[in-house]
Amino acid sequence: MANDKLRLAKALEIKAREEGFSAIGIAPATLAPDTRQRLQRWLSEGRQGDMIWMANRADERSDPVALWPAVETVIMLGMSYAPAADPFALEGISDHGRISVYAQGKDYHDVVKGALKRTAGWLVGQAECEVKVFVDTAPVMEKPLAEAAGLGWQGKHTNVVSRTHGSWLFLGAIYTTLQLEPSKPRRDLCGSCSACQDICPTGAFPAPYQLDARACISYLTIEHKGPIPHEYRKAIGNHVYGCDDCLAVCPWNKFAQAGAANKAFLPRAELAAPALADLLALDDAGFRQVFSGSPIKRSGRNRMVRNALIAAGNSGDVALVAPVQALLADDDAVVREAASWALDQLASA
Repeated sequence: MANDKLRLAKALEIKAREEGFSAIGIAPATLAPDTRQRLQRWLSEGRQGDMIWMANRADERSDPVALWPAVETVIMLGMSYAPAADPFALEGISDHGRISVYAQGKDYHDVVKGALKRTAGWLVGQAECEVKVFVDTAPVMEKPLAEAAGLGWQGKHTNVVSRTHGSWLFLGAIYTTLQLEPSKPRRDLCGSCSACQDICPTGAFPAPYQLDARACISYLTIEHKGPIPHEYRKAIGNHVYGCDDCLAVCPWNKFAQAGAANKAFLPRAELAAPALADLLALDDAGFRQVFSGSPIKRSGRNRMVRNALIAAGNSGDVALVAPVQALLADDDAVVREAASWALDQLASA
């Protein structure tokens, strides 16, 4: 029986790699008590901001069995999106916006979930079991489970760090009724390094291994729906969707190879270095056309234009005054407020 499970695990790894996954590990369907405690403390301090779904299903999030009582094993898979270009390349290019590496190609939700379904379907064909697959939209704590499955460790920036793939892994989970031998967890190798903490423009890390989403540029530009708090606007610079600073500076990225990245995540030219003037000119139809098939489409036109206005205000580029002025009469109140702020910043510049 043990040999059969070992052969199945080896065959599963081969199948997962055929489907584009670059990392795979097996974890028990339990989470350590301190993981649950950290989640509850994080929620009680309100660090999730507007992400109310984090609290609404916290019990299921902190216990795989609460989400699906039949689960025995969690198979964690990682898909590389290691960039070929320097994520900091546009840092000083004020008339262009910076889009997070993960969002420059195809929507990872679709790519990873499709590969998970095919892998899980293969598993059902090999063994009598039930499966469920999850990618980022269910109450699943992917990062602690990935750590338990040996894909890497949760670094001081709270994301998974892999010795092979650095900080560039999309995570997906297969919950199954099969009982499989767990993988050996990896040791935390952050050591005394504080690069990810030091580089954060908005100081979103109260302490190592802690993140306050309310101050995180990724949260502010993607999840947050209202006006961006004034105290963070200058620090946002030209980030218009997400932020890779804490990931990109991680020394373990030197082992990540762009050639290992799934080809679906190669950057689209219009998303690699978008001109702020083009983003400011977007209407709903134009937004849907430009960001079709991208995870950015989920945030909607108004949030992207709001973000572009913050970047325009930080740019000092007087050529952007006219497109900013045009947005003073926008239908959306948050866009109008951001346009007024950006115009004041450009005037003072």
